[in-house]
Formats: sequence, structure tokens, C-alpha cells
Amino acid sequence: MPLTFPEPLRPGDTIGVTAPSSGVEDDLRPRLDHAVAVLRDRGFEVVLGECLGTPSHVSAPRRARADELMSLLVDPDVVAVVPPWGGETATDLLTLLDFDVLAACDPSWLVGFSDLSTLMLPITLRSGWATLHGWNLMDTPYEPAPGLLHWLDVAMAEPGATLTQRAATHCRSSGWDDYRADPTVSRMSLTDPTRWSVLGQDGPAGHDPVDVSGRLIGGCLDTLTHLAGTPYGDVRAFGMEHAQEGLIVYLEAASANPFEVDRILHGMTYAGWFDHANAVVIGRTPVPDAPGFTHHEAVADALGELGIPVVLDGDFGHQQPCSAFVNGALARLVVDGDRQEITQTLP
Repeated sequence: MPLTFPEPLRPGDTIGVTAPSSGVEDDLRPRLDHAVAVLRDRGFEVVLGECLGTPSHVSAPRRARADELMSLLVDPDVVAVVPPWGGETATDLLTLLDFDVLAACDPSWLVGFSDLSTLMLPITLRSGWATLHGWNLMDTPYEPAPGLLHWLDVAMAEPGATLTQRAATHCRSSGWDDYRADPTVSRMSLTDPTRWSVLGQDGPAGHDPVDVSGRLIGGCLDTLTHLAGTPYGDVRAFGMEHAQEGLIVYLEAASANPFEVDRILHGMTYAGWFDHANAVVIGRTPVPDAPGFTHHEAVADALGELGIPVVLDGDFGHQQPCSAFVNGALARLVVDGDRQEITQTLP
């Protein structure tokens, strides 16, 4: 499947908002309204869908959610679709999305992370659309951490742009800001030192320099594990298509403990996710280590014999701050002493 990249987002363009997984509770609606206002202040038109509330754990029945998402994605006047956040069961939409229709349309930016990975990965693999991982609508008011990019920075970049994001120096210890108490919060509380490391090295990263390139692909391993080995998560085939460049696979755990992470990564290995990988990047996780078994040990057990660099504690996922990655973009990963960065090149 050839990869296609959306046109740059420009002031005056229309952004669609729908919740294909969890909706927004009434007392969190002020945060959504503020995020929409931030986009409108940047000069964008914003269209709100009907599937945004919380009648249950999802925003609406599956057919309504699928139809609204498809309608926004194929609308030539909608240049980006940015859901408020993820959820739990976006997987129920996959049989209702027409990937062939999407493949025949000009792509728009689909932006998100967490359960939205469940939709973004198949759309990249089966429809050839580059999708934008790392931020949701509710995160949009935040200023990016130093060295990282806002999703708007990426979506508005010109064709041929080279976008470099450098490792964060600090992260949030746990949890999220209280949007009920302060729906307009725009600065992340980053208090804990953080640094990338490379599996198999003692001490800070940089003993053995890493400098590899490949197509970015990945997301939330808690949800993507259920797609591995299915037609919706055939990363092995994607790797074969791009074998000349290879892949950089990035994965992060939202709620999986180290034992679950170990099992998931083994399953992805069996499904061929890393057959054509030049490197794997594992994001930080808010989940505590288990007694006698850490997250790093889980990764080492599952991926330690791949024979490729495995970078730990990357800046993406469910612990702020987050990078903005384009699934399908050609990227270069460098970890060499104090130089710790990922550079994406947009065609």
C-alpha cells in the first residue's frame, strides 16, 4: 500500500472533532470547549460532531461512531480530525470502516494516541494514510516541552520539512492535570528528571552510539496487541513493503504491568512486528514496576535477543511530555551521549 501524507494544515482550514471511543463527561466539557477555542484562536474552523458525550463507556453506538468518523475523514473540506482522547473499545469500529474508500481519498490528518492507536495503525497499514500520534484534542492547549513539538507544528509543516525532537529532560511523575479545577491549564508539571537509555547498556545512554533510520510505526501496546496477527495489525507486511528503509517501531504501555508487557511484546515478536525493524523505542509508562520484575526487565526479556537497538523511556504515551510522531514518516533515531533525538522527514 503506497503511503500518502496529508497536505499541511493552514489557518482557515476545518478541523473535525468526534469521539470514536470514549466521550467527554459534562463536567469536563469546559476543557473541550477551551481546546476548541485554542484552535479557533489559531485561525481554524472547528466542526463538532454528534458523538461526543458519555451515554456509556463510549460516546455513541458503534455504527454512529463509525459513520461520523468516516464522514469526517472523507470530507474534502475537513483537513484534520482530532478526537478529544482515547478510551477502551475503539476496536469495535474496525469492521465498520471502509479502508478502500479511505485509500481512494486524499488523506486528512488523524491525530491522537492511546485507544486511538487502535484506529490510526490500521488506517496507516490498510489505507496508506500517514497518521499523527502523540496528542489528543484535550492536550492541545498545552505548550510543548522544550525540544518537543506540538501536533500543530507537525501538521502545519511544509512538504519536505525535517522535524527534530530531542529527549526531554524532565517528565511528570504521575497523573494528569485536573481539568475540572482548571480547564485552561496550558503548562505541564514536569518535575522528575528523565533520560533515554539503551537496552543492554549500564548507566546513561551513549556507550554504544545508536544511529539508525526507518519508517515510524507504533502506538499504545495495550490496544495494539489485539491487532497483532490480524488483518488490522499486519506490521510484518508493512515492514516487507518498506524493507529497503526498515522500520522504527515505537510502543508504550498505558496500563499494562511488566508481566503483561512481556507477554505482549513476545506476541508482537511472534506476529513479525520486528522482523524488519532497525530499532524499537519503548515509551515511559506511568505503571509501577512489579515486585521482582521491572518494565525494563520485561522489555529485555522479550526484545533482548532481537539484535537491534532498543531505546527505553522515550517521550511519548501516557506520561507527559509527549512527542508528535507521524506513522509512515521516514525517521532517523540518534542516541549518542547527550545527543538523543528523533528526526522525521515529511515527503
